[in-house]
Amino acid sequence: MQIDFQTLRFDYERAAEHDAATPALYPVVVVGAGPVGLATAIDLAQQGVRTVLVDNDDKLSDGSRAICFAKRTLEIFDRLGCGEPMVEKGVSWNVGKVFLQDELVYTFDLLPETGHARPAFINLQQYYVEGYLAERARRTDNLQMRWKSNVTGVTQHDDYVELQVETPDGTYPLRAQYVVAADGSRSPMRKALGLDSHGRTFKDRFLIADVKMKAPFPAERWFWFDPPFHRNQSVLLHRQPDDVWRIDFQLGWDADPVAEKAPERVIPRVKALLGEDVEFELEWVSVYTFSCLRMDKFRHGRVLFAGDSAHGVSPFGARGANSGVQDADNLAWKLRLVLNGEAPQTLLDTYASEREFAADENIRNSTRATDFITPKSAVSRLFRDATLKLAKDCPFARRMANSGRLSVPAVLRDSPLNTADRPGDAFSCAMVPGAVSTDAPVRVAGEAAWFLAQTGGGVFTGVYFCASADEAARFAERLNPSTCSSIPMRALIVVPGGAAIGPLLGVRIIEDVESIVAQRFDARPGTFYLLRPDQHVCARWRAFDAAAVAAAINRATCNG
Repeated sequence: MQIDFQTLRFDYERAAEHDAATPALYPVVVVGAGPVGLATAIDLAQQGVRTVLVDNDDKLSDGSRAICFAKRTLEIFDRLGCGEPMVEKGVSWNVGKVFLQDELVYTFDLLPETGHARPAFINLQQYYVEGYLAERARRTDNLQMRWKSNVTGVTQHDDYVELQVETPDGTYPLRAQYVVAADGSRSPMRKALGLDSHGRTFKDRFLIADVKMKAPFPAERWFWFDPPFHRNQSVLLHRQPDDVWRIDFQLGWDADPVAEKAPERVIPRVKALLGEDVEFELEWVSVYTFSCLRMDKFRHGRVLFAGDSAHGVSPFGARGANSGVQDADNLAWKLRLVLNGEAPQTLLDTYASEREFAADENIRNSTRATDFITPKSAVSRLFRDATLKLAKDCPFARRMANSGRLSVPAVLRDSPLNTADRPGDAFSCAMVPGAVSTDAPVRVAGEAAWFLAQTGGGVFTGVYFCASADEAARFAERLNPSTCSSIPMRALIVVPGGAAIGPLLGVRIIEDVESIVAQRFDARPGTFYLLRPDQHVCARWRAFDAAAVAAAINRATCNG
């Protein structure tokens, strides 16, 4: 039976701290039960970190809000154990179309190749995403969820943070070694610490109308510049589950944000797009302005900021929620290592530096898209329209046309956690140190599987490519993951499709059934890759060297 996540209420329970003489000390408290806070809390708990998640409400988000969730985010959700129901419920899409007035200018495919477990994007209302995450959180050990628990004060000490939490039973102190602030763009945590975000606010307004109807439009992203039904402005159309369609109308800076939400103003705009005879009903309406901004630093002592509390972008490109979930993916394994005494606190500084870099990349792309979509002068409007007209026939102009560069994971090329390629170890592929590992179809123990599902899970992964079963057996005999480093490492051996090989002690055999793994990693026999717990490549070699692997793991954990 499908749960109605829009009416679902979570039970408030009195916290033990109300009655305790001395507050307990938890490893981590996460503030905010949106997609980012839930993802962070689940990830930490799955890795064995006792975590408390607090939220000031007892329900999920109102309205659809964020709806576009990217392939990388889905891969993270798969690892958290809730990707499958999201993909089943969501509307999968890879194709986008760009129109100038009533003419199709060009079509793009965000995932033109096969051999990936997940589509480029799914469209799924945020309350569904939060709902599936919350359901997963309720089934996860090491995780407490506390609803109607509003953080009203923050005090940092040398060894812990103390929060003042207001509840229906009064206020109590909650202590944690570290706090993750994932409490949204208005972030009370940020204000409590006297911090701020800086950036640029765009002088334009947009109307979101979620419309319930049956329509013949395909499951694609359609973007119109200056359409005949909404002249001199832009319109974006996405399909969502439950026969709901997201329509974004550009309104201009002078539009009254209150008046434009009235049904008598919204309905004529929707009819102009759909036609007078199409039956529909409005499900959710909002008018928004937006900013591209971020905090100067994402780490402040024992408080780490993630998601919208740390950075904000325009909605074009679906970079907000996706980037926030990738913050969680970057942070959780680092927090676990630090809490377990396996890495110094300086590892948390790399969370800040890597995700600040990713935020800057998102802000840069988001700003460029917004400037293209909403030109503020006659000259910039002339340039935009000329670019769009050329884009129909000229590939170079399509690269300049910008209806929102869609979310892709940041390549952390300059991360201090990377180990540079050795001189002479030439590679020709996208799997450079700092990149997120690609996926591919494989076979494990005779069963069809996916490569990424064999990696991550809070540990480093060593991937060795060999040409035959005999070579795999010889390599397994001399590979002991524990001799590479004191930090645990999972060992995978990739063999060609059809190679007959039995179980090998301490390693997992991956059959590259279509040779796609070797192709995407530009791997030949003897090639060895080291993947971080968040599935980013951190080192690669043309020949395995245990000492080099140990040094790379130490570097990737700030231990050397």
